[in-house]
Amino acid sequence: MIKALAESGLFHLGGVLIDTHAFTVLGNLLGVRWARHAVKTQDIDIAGGLHLDIAVPDLHADIPKTLDALKMGFLPIPALNPKSPSTSFKVRGSALRVDFVTPLKHRRNVAPVFIRRFNIAAQPLPYLGYVIERCERGALVDGQGVLVNVPAPARFAFHKLIVSRTRDVSTRTKSDKDLLQAAQIFEVLAEDRPGDLALAWNALESHGKAWTAKAVAGLSALLRRHPAVQQPLLHVLPILCSYLQRRG
Repeated sequence: MIKALAESGLFHLGGVLIDTHAFTVLGNLLGVRWARHAVKTQDIDIAGGLHLDIAVPDLHADIPKTLDALKMGFLPIPALNPKSPSTSFKVRGSALRVDFVTPLKHRRNVAPVFIRRFNIAAQPLPYLGYVIERCERGALVDGQGVLVNVPAPARFAFHKLIVSRTRDVSTRTKSDKDLLQAAQIFEVLAEDRPGDLALAWNALESHGKAWTAKAVAGLSALLRRHPAVQQPLLHVLPILCSYLQRRG
């Protein structure tokens, strides 16, 4: 399915693979094999900004047509508001699902927005702009390589800290997976690419105290569950120590 999306031009037009499938690609980029239970999912999440920051020819990717052409039985999932367009598709009788999301621009305007170049509506989400602002090209390998866009590894990890604190109690398992994925990336980057961590943290700090507070809350939870990450991460990014001390 991701191969079909790539061939439609989705990633050429700024689409970004996020969440667990992106985590898999990041492992390929970083040259590591993640723990198997950290990469299991039937959900595919695609993010895209409302507009592209660079000029491209007048191309578009017709996502509903691409999904229909797969003949897998993808059906749109009705939105809670019947007046809103669907932002998700699911295969009937299967756990396979694809969700389309976009950065939230205005806190009170959470209604789906139409992304013309994808011919699809996307659900606005907070904090998403940070993680898709800096992306890298990577290959999703499964018999053959599919070239996709994924978030920069350090931003992906810090974003996971924030997201882990925004989930409700019914999605505790997803929160635990968020922290596990962040821990594994932090461990690799602390050793191989410490500068990436500093740049990503500086960018997160620029969004203000509410963002950093959520990230530090996530970091505190991460260190309780994965204490082996504490020494290498705080060694290369000592500013986090002061934030943790303030949190108590």
